[in-house]
Amino acid sequence: MRDEIYLTKTQKPSSRLPPGWLDCPAFGREIGRIIPSKVPLDETFNDCVLPGKRYSLRQVLHQQKVLGRKLGMVIDLTNTTRYYSSSDWRKEGIKHVKIPCKGRDAVPDNESCHLFVYEVSQFLVRQKDVKKYILVHCTHGFNRTGFMIIHFLMRTLPISVTQAIKIFTDARPPGIYKPDYIDALYAFYHEEKPEMVVCPVTPEWKRSSDLDLNGDAMPDIDDDGGPALPLPDNRETQISLSNDDILGDAVPQDQQGDLRQFCYQALKMAPRGRGTHFPGSHPVSLNRDNLQLLRQRYYYATWKADGTRYMMLITMGGCFLIDRHFNFRRVQMRFPCTHTDEGVAKRVHHFTLLDGEMVIDTLPGTQKQERRYLIYDMMALNGVSIVEQPFCERWRMIDKEVIGPRNHERQHICQSGNPYYRYECEPFRMRRKNFWLLSTVRKVLKELIPELSHEADGLIFQGWLDPYVPLTHDGLLKWKYPEMNSVDFLFEVVDSRELLYLHERGKKKLMEGNRVVFPG
Repeated sequence: MRDEIYLTKTQKPSSRLPPGWLDCPAFGREIGRIIPSKVPLDETFNDCVLPGKRYSLRQVLHQQKVLGRKLGMVIDLTNTTRYYSSSDWRKEGIKHVKIPCKGRDAVPDNESCHLFVYEVSQFLVRQKDVKKYILVHCTHGFNRTGFMIIHFLMRTLPISVTQAIKIFTDARPPGIYKPDYIDALYAFYHEEKPEMVVCPVTPEWKRSSDLDLNGDAMPDIDDDGGPALPLPDNRETQISLSNDDILGDAVPQDQQGDLRQFCYQALKMAPRGRGTHFPGSHPVSLNRDNLQLLRQRYYYATWKADGTRYMMLITMGGCFLIDRHFNFRRVQMRFPCTHTDEGVAKRVHHFTLLDGEMVIDTLPGTQKQERRYLIYDMMALNGVSIVEQPFCERWRMIDKEVIGPRNHERQHICQSGNPYYRYECEPFRMRRKNFWLLSTVRKVLKELIPELSHEADGLIFQGWLDPYVPLTHDGLLKWKYPEMNSVDFLFEVVDSRELLYLHERGKKKLMEGNRVVFPG
């Protein structure tokens, strides 16, 4: 160990060995087809490493070949490029993915975790007929590597954080040894950390290497041995909520493209490439021309909430809010499919598509604000499109398949002495939106809307037997209070010509003879 300290102090910064690297175990057992590893060092480090302790691309390929494994991808989580050239892997026909993550003062950010899970998932799908492996490394292959692998396990297997941590620990002992990383995993997945979960002590090879001959700390620019910053405080705050708040985390562009294609498929629409046109159903204004529909067809009514429109796609790997720009952002929520006598579901939803609106409820008395997602339609259930079923059936399925199982499991957890999942930590609450017969519209206007905990600006009339119609739906009607009506215009300057358009039924209509005057 003193030889390592001497070498580290006398090396140039560009060739300095990461502290603890020499005595750190090279790699762990496979987890599925993922191999956790410390960072391989290229030949520029050979002067600092005895032949028996070298671990470069050449040694990696040889050692895995001996074990009957062929690498197909390497994911590099280090926050530097000084350890090797990524082109060396590509020359061997191995895909190299760089996801730089700071080793000190922070856990990997959410978007990096989403990218890691997506890259691994896509590789395993593409290589399902050819058994190739994925080497994942940070500096030492424990904290950042374990953190990412556990995220992958949590989104692909029906297990708890505790179980996922054990899987990684068994494959790469002693496992994650930074308590902040372990706490962050439980916090992210809204799980209570059991008292029996104790963070391992820092390995001897790491503790010894963190000090120089004078006993002073020797930080490395990519080291993952230092303490992380404190986790965000999840306790209630007095921050005012707004409909303009951005919810969730961005997802990789390629993943967003895949999710968009599923939505088009579920809505039985032709694929639209990488277009960003929101495919959700849009109502038209109630007027003299369509008023007769209320007499001719079977309609129910509900209030028109003044909130933010979102579709929601629920998968095993995450829940995605879909905004009017057809952009997806991931939020961490739980959606059990069915319940058992034990209360905890065996399966969760996978590719269930909902439609609804996010509102901000102001609770009477306390004036506390609370986000709530009001679900008013369902278009797909676990990968099966249901858009052609009548609205009345889709609406009933919202409660039976989504809200009911959540409420049952939540009640069971609240009554148990050892909570498995903390629903109260989710970013918003959920409920099914109610609909009423047309004969009750006066009561809805006079009694229901004034008692709502959020703003409402009118009524929606939904055909009870209608299929789900994407884009503009001429049979889905909206009525707004006269003082809340608005008209959308678009002003463009084209070749020095000032053009004014009216947005009508999702299209631009040129307003001939009209112009815009800006006050001087």
